[in-house]
Amino acid sequence: MSQPRQSPARTLAAHAVLILWTLIALFPVFVTVVNSFKSKRAIFTQPLALPGPDSFDLVGYQTVANQGDFVAYFQNSLVVTCLSLFFVLLFGAMAAFALSEYRFRGNTLMGLYLALGIMIPIRLGTVAILQMMVATGLVNTLTALVLVYTAQGLPLAVFILSEFMRNVSDDLKNAGRIDGLSEYRIFFRLVLPLVRPAMATVAVFTMIPIWNDLWFPLILAPSESTKTITLGSQVFLGQFVSNWNAVLAALSLAILPVLVLYLIFSRQLIRGITAGAVK
Repeated sequence: MSQPRQSPARTLAAHAVLILWTLIALFPVFVTVVNSFKSKRAIFTQPLALPGPDSFDLVGYQTVANQGDFVAYFQNSLVVTCLSLFFVLLFGAMAAFALSEYRFRGNTLMGLYLALGIMIPIRLGTVAILQMMVATGLVNTLTALVLVYTAQGLPLAVFILSEFMRNVSDDLKNAGRIDGLSEYRIFFRLVLPLVRPAMATVAVFTMIPIWNDLWFPLILAPSESTKTITLGSQVFLGQFVSNWNAVLAALSLAILPVLVLYLIFSRQLIRGITAGAVK
């Protein structure tokens, strides 16, 4: 039986809504990047205009380049984000495999408990987290940020990956067991390659909040040696005078890793989202 074809009007309306949403989402990025190449006067007089011969100015990027600590801020953000992503994907995938593959008492209850982490913001426990980091001597270390971000990303990772792993063929896993593969080899060699779209989806959804976060770096790692790029951009914001050229230039540079990640995982991300929608 042939599938009913959607009407052209409905298709056009859906595309119009998606285009409008895309424009709204990209508008702040456009304003930030465009104004980073302007003089301060042009930023306030013509914020939506493209840089011209009279308004084009690289003073913001020059200020950022001359700020010796900015490279260190960028490295700190990169280290924290990469380590957090690694642990979230590794532990999240292992927990999702255990919940989806093995049946034990409390399996469903444990899944619901992990799902609560999606609904309850981790910032509600900021005071307790700070006290814990002070007691363990981890304040002003990147380790504190990695631990917090790993805990923050695990609930969503387990929720998404467990749904995908339930759809991995049991015959494939049983065939691996018959061939003498251990549970770890089945997990790493058979299951993980089949859930790469879901892994890419989790990676993108986890990286963006970590990279853009200002709350926990400000509370747990505010020293010069551990500042992230988002917190480091506050150097150009003063009580009376703010260097908006440098702020916009720094934020424009901070956007680059997110764009690179999306370009690398875009195909897997779209496959993961569409597969999740079908399920």
